[in-house]
Amino acid sequence: QVKLVESGGGSVPAGGSVRLSCVASGYTYRDYCMGWFRRAPGKEREGVATIDSDGSTSYADSVKGRFTITKDNAKFTLYLQMNSLKPEDTAMYYCAAGSGGVIAGVDLCEYNTWGQGTQVTVSS
Repeated sequence: QVKLVESGGGSVPAGGSVRLSCVASGYTYRDYCMGWFRRAPGKEREGVATIDSDGSTSYADSVKGRFTITKDNAKFTLYLQMNSLKPEDTAMYYCAAGSGGVIAGVDLCEYNTWGQGTQVTVSS
């Protein structure tokens, strides 16, 4: 059974940094797209960052230059390094896995597995 477990959320002041982790189990991790999504109160879920099996990445415009997605295949772990955090980054962050890829910076992955989420709160 495929399972994703996030960790690393918390409360930080504006301008601070947080690193989220997502440990994957139950499938051939390295062959999948992996991504981070977020949902703020009263807002739709939005894609934040994606990395495919080849290491190609894509980012939402709102986080480019501030967030970095990486993965460690040996540890079956996906990361999201979040720097220069803003209050508008406050949200529940979810890890997701699926098939497909990133082409020319565009996320073409189809996600079918989701973690339970980890909360990030940025205070002004």
